[in-house]
Amino acid sequence: MDKNKSIDGLAPRRSKIQATPNKATPKPKTTKKTIKVTTSKASKTSKTTTKPAPKAQVQKAQTPKNRTSKTKTQKPENITEEFLKPVQTFNFDEKTGELKASEEHTMNNTKELSKKEQKKLDKKLKKQNKKRKIITGIILGIVLLLLGAVIWFIIWGNDLLSRIGNGQGNIFDLFSEYYEPLKTDENGRTNILAFGTSGYDMEGNEGNGTHDGAQLTDSIMVISLNQDTGDAAMLSLPRDLKVSRTCTATGKINEIYWCNNMDGTNEQAGAEALMAEVSDILGVDFQYYAHLNWGSLVSIVDILGGITVTLDEDINDYTYTKAVFEAGVPYTIDGGQALGLARARHGTTSGDFSRGASQQKILIGIKEKILQNNLSLPDLLNLANTLGDNLRTNFSVDEMKTAAHLLTDLDFNSIRQVSLIEPEKLMTTGNIGGISYVLPSAGNGNYSAIKAYVAKMFSNDPRQYEDSSILVLNGTDTPGVASTEQTTLEEEGYINIYVDDAPAGEYTEHYTLYVLHDDKPGTKKLLEEKYGQEAKPAAELPQGIVTDCDFVIVIGNESE
Repeated sequence: MDKNKSIDGLAPRRSKIQATPNKATPKPKTTKKTIKVTTSKASKTSKTTTKPAPKAQVQKAQTPKNRTSKTKTQKPENITEEFLKPVQTFNFDEKTGELKASEEHTMNNTKELSKKEQKKLDKKLKKQNKKRKIITGIILGIVLLLLGAVIWFIIWGNDLLSRIGNGQGNIFDLFSEYYEPLKTDENGRTNILAFGTSGYDMEGNEGNGTHDGAQLTDSIMVISLNQDTGDAAMLSLPRDLKVSRTCTATGKINEIYWCNNMDGTNEQAGAEALMAEVSDILGVDFQYYAHLNWGSLVSIVDILGGITVTLDEDINDYTYTKAVFEAGVPYTIDGGQALGLARARHGTTSGDFSRGASQQKILIGIKEKILQNNLSLPDLLNLANTLGDNLRTNFSVDEMKTAAHLLTDLDFNSIRQVSLIEPEKLMTTGNIGGISYVLPSAGNGNYSAIKAYVAKMFSNDPRQYEDSSILVLNGTDTPGVASTEQTTLEEEGYINIYVDDAPAGEYTEHYTLYVLHDDKPGTKKLLEEKYGQEAKPAAELPQGIVTDCDFVIVIGNESE
């Protein structure tokens, strides 16, 4: 065998000497010839081989290391390439793991299909493409619809919050986890002036026109709360209260908002003027205001499906508002009835004072119904739209969130409804120049007694605003024991304390606490903590003790 001949398609080995190109010659005959080969070590061997007789010079059999031959390598015969060439390509489906033929193979098979089969296949592919386009269109439509809904919600929410909050904040603030604490006065309380105007919108439109008193504040309410303890109190002022800071000769408090916002374009100026006047009367420092159109009650209450109210006095206004209610009876009323009740002052015990108390009951009923109902999205949107059209305030969006959170946790049944005529007659009615007014009992413009009473009722100390009375009884043989205890209680801030001797008997406990009325929870809690015991009910009072006080403390001799 020739050492320069390719073996299994591999390139031949080259010698040091470059081969001379062969000319085309006739096919040589095969002969036996002895060829001398010189290795790189110069060792001589002889070898016999069978080889065609070439005319070219003999090449050396081995190329030294690190030397590159200049002879071009002839292309190996393609026998091996044909043997290694793939016949068919296979592809595996990644999901199912099934074997799929290559595209080339599939195309070849498709070419081999008959016309009928080809037409059937084309029809199937068209259906698949059509179905794919429909699905893609539906998905695209849903995405566009959701995107449009988000954009609409942002625009609608920003507009709503801008109307309610006087441009403070945006819709994204509602979704933050931050709750901004409400502003407070020097006593740590937040005071809100809530006032309402008439009509069915903020402009006072009612039916086919606008009535003359649409912008008069027929309801003025003060809400004072402690956001740390949850204590809250509400107080209403009569619209006919005589004041001096108005733009008319009449000089009633319900004119102040309108005098400072006649064209309806300066809500803040009107609200701030009213807050300043009420602050002078009550001695209260206000942080916020909320202006509600009472006409919106119709929509709000109807959206909620009606509210339940229980009044403290009979109302029999058969002529004007048709509001007729019996005290102590729960009534479920619709929007129209709620609006009539909010306006009713005829057929009541105290006129405007009765109307203010009714409005407080309506607000409590609305709050309770909102918390009771799982409102649907359309109802929530309708309620928000109604409030957006009929509510104005200086709360920021973050402060609105905080206020809503506080109202959710607040027990409205525990809200103290403060009256300026009961139990104390701090206001009265009078006639000046032929005009009927509400006046301070101390005289026109004299608000000192009112301020002192309001300070007590808006206090953070239940010993003050609950106005509890305590009877201390001496059940020992030592004189002056009850008086000493009275002094101690007064130094701790308790008021209305009375002393006496206990009826004859054996009192083996050093202190025994009794509660006679359940409407003084704050004072009860403080007394229980002071004496380290749970207050006993009135039914367990020792025989012979008769009193109208809220609490009784019996001091006895400790048993051995």
